[in-house]
Amino acid sequence: MIFDLSKTKSIANTFIAELRDENIQKDSMRFRKNLERLGEFFAYEISKSLKYSSKEITTPLGVSPCEVLAQQPVLATILRAGLPLQQGLLNIFDRAECCFISAYRKVEKSGDFVIQMDYISTPDLDGKVLIMADPMLATGQSMVMCCKELINRYKIEELHIVAAIASTEGVAHVRANLPKAKIWVGAIDEEMTSKSYIVPGLGDAGDLAYGEKV
Repeated sequence: MIFDLSKTKSIANTFIAELRDENIQKDSMRFRKNLERLGEFFAYEISKSLKYSSKEITTPLGVSPCEVLAQQPVLATILRAGLPLQQGLLNIFDRAECCFISAYRKVEKSGDFVIQMDYISTPDLDGKVLIMADPMLATGQSMVMCCKELINRYKIEELHIVAAIASTEGVAHVRANLPKAKIWVGAIDEEMTSKSYIVPGLGDAGDLAYGEKV
């Protein structure tokens, strides 16, 4: 299943437009906030697909039957760019546990990209719903590698992948390698550069959110 926010007219598309805008991007605080807002939108949409249980809630005037979330998901992200998007998810799933993965792209002398994963900090994922957030789904290689590592370690009940902007190639790679995953994106772009930047995309999300790295 692929859910594309851009296919529906909503205020979320304004936030995506601001994320892409090279002038608005100069305000890193607003860039982070817009990623966070998108995370909140995604959390709401994902919540519609989760399991609920009936519970009687006592009010000052009586008892009301309510449908409440049966289990909080675990929210995972790939450092550092994914932090604002994950925070938006956490604003809604406010009792969720979190998982953090350190991974980066390395350029070999041959010019090939190699994904290096250094560190994982995670709660127990057995029987859990996992939501993996990363603002850019370019080639999809780092996303697939990180998800497969967690799947190899735990019996994850359900996997959701969230990205602000994805490439057609990245979506295809995830679908081919993680066929059971549900994919939630803000927009899908057709092109990528030779350095695997999405076009038109928005640039380097980590740098825009937290400053250029050396």
